[in-house]
Amino acid sequence: MTVIRIGHVLTLAAAAVLATGCSSLREELDRERNPARTATPEPAPPEDRPLPTLTPTTPPTASTPAATCPESGVRITPGLVQGAMGLRAMTVTLTNCGTRPYEVNGYPGVRVLDEDRASYDVEVLKGTEGIHMAGPAPDPAPVTLKPGESARSGLTWRMMSPDTSTTYLEITAAPGERPQTMETLDGPLDLTDTGRLGTTPWQKSD
Repeated sequence: MTVIRIGHVLTLAAAAVLATGCSSLREELDRERNPARTATPEPAPPEDRPLPTLTPTTPPTASTPAATCPESGVRITPGLVQGAMGLRAMTVTLTNCGTRPYEVNGYPGVRVLDEDRASYDVEVLKGTEGIHMAGPAPDPAPVTLKPGESARSGLTWRMMSPDTSTTYLEITAAPGERPQTMETLDGPLDLTDTGRLGTTPWQKSD
C-alpha cells in the first residue's frame, strides 16, 4: 500500500517533478545548492578485495521497536519528501496496529519542532489552498480503520532556503490523542522561512 489518494497535493508535486526532469528531492536540492553540478568520482574498489555481497534485510517482527504498537492502538509514520520548483510534499501514514476499529475524521494535528523539541512558529493550515501551486485538498470525511488498515494525510509547503530545515515533526491523529513525534525523516522540512504548512484530511489507504 504505497500509492494512495491524498488529494491533488502529491499529484501536483509529482507532475512538477516530471516536468523538470527531477527524480528525487535530493537531486532538486543538489541543483539548488550546487548549480555547477561538480561531480565527485567514486573510488574504485581494491583489486585484491572481493566486492561485498548484499544481504536482504529481514522485515521487522512484533518484538522490534519499529513494530511496537502505542497504547492508543495506532502508529504514525512519515513518508518520502518530494519536491520541485520550491514546492514540497510528503505523507504521514496512520496505521491501526491495535485490536479494535479506530475512527478519525478531519485533519491531523501537526507541530514542527526544533532540536530541543520546542515548537517553531509555523502556521498549520486545514487545507492546501494557501500553499502556492499545491491546489485544493479533498473534503474531510469519517474514516474507520479496522485492525491492520491505514489512512494517510498529505503535508505541503513552499521552500525558499534549503538551509532552514527543522528537526522533528509531531503528529496527533485526532483531538485528545497523545501526539507522536517523527524523529527520522527522509528529506528536509525546509519551511521555517515561509512559515506555512498545508495539510489534507485523513483518507483511507487503497
